[in-house]
Amino acid sequence: MKRASIGIALLVSGFLAGLVLTGRLRSADESVAQTVQRPGQTAAAIGALAPAPSGLPDLTGVAAQAVRGVVNISSVQVVRRANAPLANDPFFEYFFGREDAFGSRDQLARSLGSGVLISQDGYVVTNSHVIGSDKADVTVIFSDKHEAPARIIGIDKATDLALVKVDKAVQPPLKWGDSSQAKVAEWVLAIGSPYQLSHSVSLGIISALGRKNLGFSEYEDFIQTDAAINRGNSGGALVNARGELIGINTGIFSSNQNGGSEGIGFAIPSNLARSVIGEIIEHGVVRRGSLGRMILYPLTTQMATQLGVRATSGAFVNEIEKRSPAYQAGLDAGDIIVSFNGTAVIDPGHFVELVSKAPIGSTATVVVIREGRQVTLKIPVLQREG
Repeated sequence: MKRASIGIALLVSGFLAGLVLTGRLRSADESVAQTVQRPGQTAAAIGALAPAPSGLPDLTGVAAQAVRGVVNISSVQVVRRANAPLANDPFFEYFFGREDAFGSRDQLARSLGSGVLISQDGYVVTNSHVIGSDKADVTVIFSDKHEAPARIIGIDKATDLALVKVDKAVQPPLKWGDSSQAKVAEWVLAIGSPYQLSHSVSLGIISALGRKNLGFSEYEDFIQTDAAINRGNSGGALVNARGELIGINTGIFSSNQNGGSEGIGFAIPSNLARSVIGEIIEHGVVRRGSLGRMILYPLTTQMATQLGVRATSGAFVNEIEKRSPAYQAGLDAGDIIVSFNGTAVIDPGHFVELVSKAPIGSTATVVVIREGRQVTLKIPVLQREG
């Protein structure tokens, strides 16, 4: 009865989450605030953010320089589409299935987005959903209208990042900033090409830090901003008042089917992007630790009550692959993971992050709650595939 109740709770939670995601999340490629002085912060600490007579900072010089380091990206790839005109209709799919009885054909699909030049030798970072696949033909258009073909160096779908390279950069690159120093209410500029309006600049503030579990990508630690981000802004730059790159614009919340901005946009922090790009340049892929395939759920108050635990922190193991090293080491469905190598697990996303950063080949100490008692497991960390 306990497992059945948990299953129903998970089903209802999943259904509600689906409604939120389906109705509100839109990818940005399909895609005036005042400075707040926080308690204990002096006016001198704001520094470059000192307001102009109008009450707003003068960021014209920053924008003029930063725009030169942001590019447009055009990606063209061959996709196979069904010939049947109703192939995407749910009723057609119900009667005829997903397999196309009328045949299919190859078509060219074009994706338009933004990118950021990060080095003088031609490296450009963008979102993986802007590129599409490693077989796409990519063209980079600089702010001076110069176009150059780019080759794909690597794609990391887990963080929605991609790296391409042109033979020669004709504009100066943007300088990396330290996203760990970003602060809520700090002024930022979002630069990109929304709706193919090249090198548009929008002004806003950082609304929040460390946003997770949004559904954009597997590994999430987003900077939230109210600077306008729209379709085509994907892969563009989030720049601070010093002209430093502190984020890669990725997605928005929108109730509008066209994905219009409602002041809730998200950017991948520069420190995460820099780490991923470094791995791609050095190894061609991002190496991450893994304990094997499993399906994890966050603990709700109702689930915690059903399972007889007090806290709602941790990761509930709903399913686990029997061939995985975690299962072989004793982890099982129904367990609640509460600690990984001495660090308390907050939620499934936090657990995945901890595992991914664990040294490959090491043995992890994982503590779980099983039927009301603590169990300590030793699980080998393997390199994640794909």
